Amino acid sequence: MEKRYQVFVSSTYADLKDERQHVLQALMEMDCIPAGMELFPAADEEQWEFIKKIIDDCDYYLLIIGGRYGSVTPDGISYTEKEVDYAVENGLKVVALIHGSPDDIPFGKSEKDPELRDKLLSFKDKVMDGRLVKFWSTAQELPGLVALSLTKTIKMYPAVGWVRANNVANEDILSEINELRKLNASLQTSLSKAEAQHRPAVEGMADLDSAIKVSGTYKTQNPGYSPRSHAFTCEITWRELFALISPYLIEHPSDAAVKSKLAEALKEKETGSTSGYSATINDQEFKTISIQLKAYGLVSTRYTQTNKGGMALFWSLTQKGEQLMIESRVVREGA
Repeated sequence: MEKRYQVFVSSTYADLKDERQHVLQALMEMDCIPAGMELFPAADEEQWEFIKKIIDDCDYYLLIIGGRYGSVTPDGISYTEKEVDYAVENGLKVVALIHGSPDDIPFGKSEKDPELRDKLLSFKDKVMDGRLVKFWSTAQELPGLVALSLTKTIKMYPAVGWVRANNVANEDILSEINELRKLNASLQTSLSKAEAQHRPAVEGMADLDSAIKVSGTYKTQNPGYSPRSHAFTCEITWRELFALISPYLIEHPSDAAVKSKLAEALKEKETGSTSGYSATINDQEFKTISIQLKAYGLVSTRYTQTNKGGMALFWSLTQKGEQLMIESRVVREGA
């Protein structure tokens, strides 16, 4: 069956109208279905819920970054960055197109607020971390970059896509497939619980109150200077570390999202400050943390297909982990 893929196009709006038009035209020529918020710029939480539903229906995510950071949400990040985070957490593959000559961007299309410029730099660093990006200078370059990047992404990470109703199987077969999917999800849940309950004990394993040292880095931005990189080392017990990260695992985040959240939490704990950006921790130490928490029977990880057709590693709490999270984070009387 011939598929058409739906692509969410994300960017700031007022400064990139022409660029978006070129991108949308390229997508339609590729027989893709473009989706975006040209007529409904994100402005409040009600609008954000609507945007999430549109992203949920998309197969790929196309991000265009120019010279502006965009409107900031009550969470302190732009709606564009919030959209990217949501897409990544839900397993969508992101194709990023970043302006490669920021000094050439007209003043009227650049951020004038120093704080927003810092946020834009941080956002770019996050987008480029572990992801292949393409750089552009003019709107006319974008159609070719879109065609090359998206075609390669579709080939490497085929998604579900859309087909015409008269090309799909009959309703009874679709219903049967849906029931099999539900059964598969139920069996995977049961298997995770069984694995947690029958996990073999490791002789001499450190207990929860033993300490571990985790090293990492983060960046700060000094106006007029290049970003400065800082190193940190946080000593923390396994129990404290689990208490920091466990509430985020309720939503079954991806491996990359867990690493990012843990890096931010450990950096803030060690430095006593929320300033800085692009925090990350040593990859081998993070893998040790993952293995240790699984050995304690607190978490489960599974490399599985996302609802968009891609593959990703996701974390979840075991029953034992959920109980320890509640014990660690509940507010007690007199606290």
